[in-house]
Amino acid sequence: MSSLTKTQVHEAQQGEDRVNFRRKRNSSNSENISKKLKQEDNNMTDTTQNNQKRANFSALSNPNGVSKTSPLVNTKPGAAKKLVIKNFKEKPKLPDNYQEQTWDKLKEAVVAIQTSKSIRYSLEELYQAVENMCNHKMASTLYINLTGLTEKHVKANIEQFMAESMDRQIFLKRMNECWQSHCQQMIMIRGIFLYLDRTYVLQNPTIHSIWDMGLDLFRHHIVMNTLVQTRTVEGLLMLIEKERQGDAVDRTLLKSLLRMLSDLQIYQEAFESKFLVATERLYAAEGQRLMQEHDVPEYLAHVDKRLNEENERLLHYLDPATKWPLIHTVEKQLLSEHLTSILQKGLDSLLEENRVHNLTLLYSLFMRVKNGLVELCLNFNTYIKKKGRTIVIDPEKDKTMVQELLDFKDKMDNIVSHCFQRNDKFANSLKEAFEHFVNQRANKPAELIAKFVDSKLRAGNKESTEEELERLLDKIMVLFRFIHGKDVFEAFYKKDLAKRLLVGKSASVDAEKSMLSKLKQECGGGFTSKLEGMFKDMELSKDINIAFKQHMGNLRYPQLSNIDLTVNILTMGYWPTYPVLEVTLPMEMVQYQTIFNKFYLGKHSGRKLQWQPTLGHCVLKATFVQGKKELMVSLFQALVLLLFNSSDELSLEELRTFTNIEDGELRRTLQSLACGKARVLQKTPRGRDVEDMDKFQFNKDFANKLFRIKINQIQMKETTEEQKATEERVFQDRQYQIDAAIVRIMKMRKTLSHNLLISELYNQLKFPVKPADLKKRIESLIDRDYMERDKDNPNQYNYVA
Repeated sequence: MSSLTKTQVHEAQQGEDRVNFRRKRNSSNSENISKKLKQEDNNMTDTTQNNQKRANFSALSNPNGVSKTSPLVNTKPGAAKKLVIKNFKEKPKLPDNYQEQTWDKLKEAVVAIQTSKSIRYSLEELYQAVENMCNHKMASTLYINLTGLTEKHVKANIEQFMAESMDRQIFLKRMNECWQSHCQQMIMIRGIFLYLDRTYVLQNPTIHSIWDMGLDLFRHHIVMNTLVQTRTVEGLLMLIEKERQGDAVDRTLLKSLLRMLSDLQIYQEAFESKFLVATERLYAAEGQRLMQEHDVPEYLAHVDKRLNEENERLLHYLDPATKWPLIHTVEKQLLSEHLTSILQKGLDSLLEENRVHNLTLLYSLFMRVKNGLVELCLNFNTYIKKKGRTIVIDPEKDKTMVQELLDFKDKMDNIVSHCFQRNDKFANSLKEAFEHFVNQRANKPAELIAKFVDSKLRAGNKESTEEELERLLDKIMVLFRFIHGKDVFEAFYKKDLAKRLLVGKSASVDAEKSMLSKLKQECGGGFTSKLEGMFKDMELSKDINIAFKQHMGNLRYPQLSNIDLTVNILTMGYWPTYPVLEVTLPMEMVQYQTIFNKFYLGKHSGRKLQWQPTLGHCVLKATFVQGKKELMVSLFQALVLLLFNSSDELSLEELRTFTNIEDGELRRTLQSLACGKARVLQKTPRGRDVEDMDKFQFNKDFANKLFRIKINQIQMKETTEEQKATEERVFQDRQYQIDAAIVRIMKMRKTLSHNLLISELYNQLKFPVKPADLKKRIESLIDRDYMERDKDNPNQYNYVA
């Protein structure tokens, strides 16, 4: 108990010397007692700090303490007078039977309160009687008598709860009525004995206050009774179970009785432990049953509903201290016990169907339980690897692989962003999974990504605006980062870029340079130096062609007046390696080439020009029955068509002799001219393939709505041989890089064991390589005397200077 305030101490010391004033009696009914009691409680401040919990009814008023009264203030300045009250010279004497008579009066009042009858005495008279007894050292006897009287009444109340058969609902209501009545009675009794509570009780810390004495008696004689407590708790659990099953229950009754248990300080031992056991049993069975009956979205919705319901119970009637163990029990039985089952049963379908709402709920629920997000992240990673592998491994999906990967990446990014709250662990897991499955198939994804970029950067691509193309390139760069064999991408990208630049089919120079900038930022200047060189060659070629046209203007070649020549000068180290083919050109073309050779070498002495007919393209003017047309063709197609100016019919052998075009290339060229959509030649006999005995005639009756017609340029399509050649060049470049890395490491270390050398090579090489390939290159360098095996330790290499 807390110490007295100064005012209370002063009152206690001067208690015997006070003058007792009799006040006029106003009324004797219980209504006046209650009104006066409330007034007394409102005018006083409670200084007692009790460590025990107060009942909910104690919050109605604050009955302990005395309010400070204002000193006498003179309303008229200058006319101040002091009121002096002197003590009696002799203490007033009490009648001989005063204690017995007074207690009888007080007892009658207490019994009247307990039996809900009217009181014959006024509150002031009763209060004064208590004060007089306390001031004349009768407080101890008064407290004992009051305790005994209260105990007797409480004991009498237990009989109503001991009936053998009683409906639980009725029992709970009766218990609540008894508790409410007891609290109201103790408030009124305490109002009468307030002076006892504020003096004697405060000075004796070993005894309870009147309110706590009432609680203790109710707890000991009623609620702690085994039968009463069992029936009360079982009744409460029954109501809560009914509510969990969907029935409507009296929440006010639940709240009142649970507050009773809290106020009596037996909530945890009497109710909470049994409540949590019942909760665990209920949700354990429910979880097992619903996991089998429902699919995952329905189950997750049910779990979320249950958690909200339990939070509602905490808000309405359960003690706040029950929150953590209750919610933890629900989460454990409905989530923790079924983590693996939920993920195995439903995660893949939720991800596959892009069920954003369900995935958001799944994440929020798994976030509540231990290892929930860890398990979710692992299964998320496994799904991406499994799904991604089906996209990459299947050769039949090569045509759509890159677009499917982009769509899949967008889908997973959206899920991480909107469903998984941008969790870094999920984002990193997504990257790791993509990097894993993209490299499950060596080289092919890199090749297809390069070809996909080529298709988007071609002039014929009208699918997107410049802004959309830029965003698409950014997404492609994300896929590019996952690739280990970036040199494969570079080789195919360089080959396709060369075609776009040489044929003039690039959609946008800005887009090309933007892609180049992205590659440079990602891989460094060494990766893009050759690609940048290709753009420089194209810029220089424009200037050279302008100068050459000026040069031709100064010369007079009537036979060349109808021919226009544009030449691209390519630096051999920058561009892909092309096979050198010697073909027979018309005299006019040969003459043009000779003039250009003299012009260029005259300005750049010491250089060597090598003409590449495979990269040439022409625009031919042709006359048909329906009118004139312009044909956009490759150089090989042009050489074939020009022969029909002097011949009406030519065989395959004659065409090969006149043009000197390689047989396979010639057959593909004739097939494009005679078997494609624009059949400017007629083949005899008809058929899709070109055979040895076929003959060809110029199709004078060829008709087309367009004036300028593009005939499919077969040599611009990638053949299987070209693809293999590109892959072979990549393989050869890798061997050079491995050799250079081995020599570089050995030159620095001088002596190194085999395992350490292999480890260093893995750190330096930027493409995937097998240990067997590294061993072959080491053997090759030993054979070429760049390094040698140690004589004493064959597992160690020495550098040969």
